[in-house]
Amino acid sequence: MKDTALFSQLLGLSDPWYITEIVPNLDDRTIAIHIVWPKGKKGPCCECGELCPVYDHREERSWRHLDTMQFETLLIAEVPRVDCEKHGVKSLRVPWADTKARFTHLFERFAVDVLLVASSKTKAAELLGLSWDEVQHIQERAVKRGMARRSIEKVKHVGIDEKSFLKGQSYVSLLYDLNGSRVLEVVKDRTTEAATALVATLPEEKRNEVEAVAVDMWEPFITAIESGFPNADIVHDKFHIVSYLTKMIDEVRRKENKELKANGFEDLVGTRYTWLRNPVNWTEVDEATFSELQSKGLKVARAWAIKETFLDVWDYIYEGPARKFFDRWYWWATHSRLKPVIKVAKMLKRHLDYILTFLKHRITNAAAEGFNSKIQAIKSAARGFRNFENYRISILFHCGKLKLYP
Repeated sequence: MKDTALFSQLLGLSDPWYITEIVPNLDDRTIAIHIVWPKGKKGPCCECGELCPVYDHREERSWRHLDTMQFETLLIAEVPRVDCEKHGVKSLRVPWADTKARFTHLFERFAVDVLLVASSKTKAAELLGLSWDEVQHIQERAVKRGMARRSIEKVKHVGIDEKSFLKGQSYVSLLYDLNGSRVLEVVKDRTTEAATALVATLPEEKRNEVEAVAVDMWEPFITAIESGFPNADIVHDKFHIVSYLTKMIDEVRRKENKELKANGFEDLVGTRYTWLRNPVNWTEVDEATFSELQSKGLKVARAWAIKETFLDVWDYIYEGPARKFFDRWYWWATHSRLKPVIKVAKMLKRHLDYILTFLKHRITNAAAEGFNSKIQAIKSAARGFRNFENYRISILFHCGKLKLYP
C-alpha cells in the first residue's frame, strides 16, 4: 500500500479529497500531508449544499493533526471556493476540521482530553506543544460547541450563587441546574442587573417551567428570581443559613474569649473549631473539650445550642408544625441576651417564608458548594483570572457537563 493510500485511510479522508504527497522533515521533526480537490470537480455550497463549479482557491493553509510517532503532523491544502447562484462565492468545508479552525477534529478532541485532566492550561500547552493562546482558543471553541448542543429540557430546580473573581469585592454570579448537577451560565458581578441577565440566559419558556430556585438571602438575587421565574418558589439555601449561624457562634466565642482572657481565664483558647465543626465530624479531642466546657455556663455554649436546635426545622414535613417550632426557637434566641444571636434570629424571621419552602421542594445548593471547590481549584491552578471571559469559559468547560468534542 502506498503511503498516500495508508494516510488517506488513517485520516478517514472522504472522496473526492485525496493526498498528493507526504513530505517528512527530519530536521524539524514534522510531516506535511498535502491534500487537494480534483480539478474540474464541482463542490457543494456550504450554505445550501448545491453542487457548484469551482471559482478559485484560497491561499494555502495548514492544520495541526495528531502526531505521527514523534513527528508533528500537518495537513496542508488550498481550499477551493465555489460559485453558488444563490449564495455567491463560498469556501468548501473541509472534512477534517471546523471552519476557521487551525487544528483537525482529532487533534482538538485530544486537546480537550488533555485540558480536562491537566493541572492548568499552561501545563496543557506544554504537553500539546502549543502556545497558551492556542490552548485557550481550543477551549473556547469546545465551550461554544457544547453550549450550542446543550439540552436544557426538564430544568425543574435551579440554584443561583456567587463566587469571588478578582481580589476585593469582585464577584461572578452562577446559575446551576440542580437536578443535572451542572453550571448553566456565568455572568460578571452580583448586582440586580447582573442577576437579571443571568436569569435571562434561560429561554422564557424554560424559565416558566422552573418550579423552585435555591438561593442565598442576597436581595439582588431574590429580586431577579421574582421577576424572571414567575412560577418558581424561592428556597433559601440551608448551607448558607448554616454559615450565618456558624459565624454567629464564632462572633460570640471571640467576644467571650476576649472577656475571659482579660480576667485571666483561658477556657476558650484553641477551641474555635470545636464550636464550628459539625458534631458528626468531631475528633476525640473535640468531644473531650466540649464535654469539659458544656457545664461551665459559657455564652458560646448557649449560642451553639441555639444553632444546633434550629437545624431541626428542616426535619419537619408540614409547614404548620415547622412554624410553631420556629416561633419557640425565635423566642429563645431573641431572649438569649446575645447580640449576634438576636441579629441572626431576626434575619431568619424576615426570610422565614422562603426558608420553609424547603419542606416542599427539598432542594439545596449542595451541588453548587461542590462546584465551588472545583472552581477554586481552577482559579488556583491558573493563579487567578484577570479576564472574566476566560474565567467563564474555564468554569463552563469543567463544570457545564457540555459535549465538548468536535
